[in-house]
Amino acid sequence: MIFPRRRFLGSSFTALGGSLLDALVTPLWRWKSPLLLQSSKPNPTKSPVQYVDVAREAGLTTPNVWGDPNTKKYIIEAKGSGIAFFDYDHDGWLDIYLTNGSQLGKEWPAGKAPTTHLYKNNRDGTFTDVTEKSGIGRSGWQTGVCVGDYNNDGWDDLFCTFWGHNILFRNNGDGTFTDVTKQAGLYNEEIRWGSGCTFLDYNRDGNLDLFVCNYIKLDPAKNPDPNGPPLCQWKGIPVMCGPRGLTGDTNILYKNNGDGTFTDVSEKSGILKPGGRYSITAVSYDFDNDGWPDIYVAVDSQPSILFQNNHDGTFSDVAVVAGCAYSDNGHEQAGMGVAVADYDCDGWFDIFKTNFADDTCNLYHNNGDGSFTDVTFASGVGVNNQYVAWGCGFVDYDNDGWADIMQINGHVYPQIDGHNLGQTYKNPRIVYRNMGPGTGGTVAFKDVSAEMGPGISEKFSSRGAAFGDYDNDGGIDTVILNLGDTPSLLHNVGGNAQNWIKLKLIGTKCNRTAIGARVRVVTGTHAQMDEVHSGSSVMSQSDLRLHFGLGKSAIVDVIEVKWPTTQKVERFVKVPANQILTIREGSGIVLSSKPGSK
Repeated sequence: MIFPRRRFLGSSFTALGGSLLDALVTPLWRWKSPLLLQSSKPNPTKSPVQYVDVAREAGLTTPNVWGDPNTKKYIIEAKGSGIAFFDYDHDGWLDIYLTNGSQLGKEWPAGKAPTTHLYKNNRDGTFTDVTEKSGIGRSGWQTGVCVGDYNNDGWDDLFCTFWGHNILFRNNGDGTFTDVTKQAGLYNEEIRWGSGCTFLDYNRDGNLDLFVCNYIKLDPAKNPDPNGPPLCQWKGIPVMCGPRGLTGDTNILYKNNGDGTFTDVSEKSGILKPGGRYSITAVSYDFDNDGWPDIYVAVDSQPSILFQNNHDGTFSDVAVVAGCAYSDNGHEQAGMGVAVADYDCDGWFDIFKTNFADDTCNLYHNNGDGSFTDVTFASGVGVNNQYVAWGCGFVDYDNDGWADIMQINGHVYPQIDGHNLGQTYKNPRIVYRNMGPGTGGTVAFKDVSAEMGPGISEKFSSRGAAFGDYDNDGGIDTVILNLGDTPSLLHNVGGNAQNWIKLKLIGTKCNRTAIGARVRVVTGTHAQMDEVHSGSSVMSQSDLRLHFGLGKSAIVDVIEVKWPTTQKVERFVKVPANQILTIREGSGIVLSSKPGSK
């Protein structure tokens, strides 16, 4: 086996093989548009959409602290963390949750340690830091975040992973949060390195369950060594060691008991079968269109995982036979972030996965039979390999009805600056424009990063990214965590020139957050779909509302909502564009608002 990246001195590479895989279950249910796709869109010479970083003007000035800014002796100092867009007070405007870290061996003065932060949206393009009032601030190495209403009280709660002890914050509905980790049965005395997480209703009982990734078994009692760790090498430069040579950890599945508590069902459900992995980010979608949520896990330096839902409370890892565990030439890759969308509008969800430098990211096309084809190079997203890629999202930045891709980058070795390696610690972002179906109906992407404005070209060592329309103007914006720096808030300028529709779903028989609900939007002969999902990008949480670009269509011909518990479909016809709709299960459209309305 050839390993194309990160060879470390003194590391022993284990042979591939991993766990045995169960047979691939034939999909029992398929919900696919019979409609034809639109013709290919033109190739612009310059993008009418620009991304501008307005973080400072918006009041997002909290610096991220994550290890020594100039050198990374331990892998914890290089990994970084996620970020979240979520409407914690349900006023219809996205708020921002910032994770934060620490520095090894540093004694912080009382009240001066870095903490996590919650910023409330003021509905005028600015944010107010409400961390103290909300009670949500915590110090420590806070890595991942995901959102879901675990107790079905109508308020979205926050689960936070740490290198240390994870925390479940219950949303009290009055602007404050309470740490209910222990009483919910989620506290573990063992120090673990949690990474990505996602809420899902894997058994479709109407209560949100919780999947948690764990990265590496890293014992703070043994690290750091005051005399300094042994160094490994990358391209001849001494660097910190890992992940290879370190012990990977196992992931966790918690079943919601329906009474505010959870039970660890990792072994019973089959989640432990793949063994220890360097898992980073998990997402849950119905990949095989059988009506049951599956789980995809981006894994660093090892095969990634696709847990197929067996409908009986168990999962089978089918990633190898499904074609989404390795690269197209069979190599292990350093999976970091994950984005999911039906980018070619064929009625099946596809996967974009970010990886380490000297490798490309992956675009896995869903074949519609439970398997995927790696179309990285055929699609045009294989043109960049010089970046360590992290956060990512399918974002229709120009509202033309075709999902584009944004990729967030940042190297892990500050010491490479000054060496002539063709790579730097701080990197720009990448935007791939979805060019629509070309000859033979194949959808291709084009790197348009140079056309997208200063928010894309500015260089940082970034990690987490979340996507959503924070100013409710119809253009999808991005908030980004920059390692050792203040965050970026990329305002989409010009993306709302075309039409759009945004949907907030509220479950009644299903979970209140409506995670797992699938929406299909039809305009003329063009059909799009998406699912409400928790956790994505890299260890981050994006807007729970679903956004669909409509191009020149001023009317949505059909909106179909398939609710996850009952599998019933509600249908709405001839809906005017450019509004935000709230749809409650069984009650239809209960609220509509126009862009920017307060």
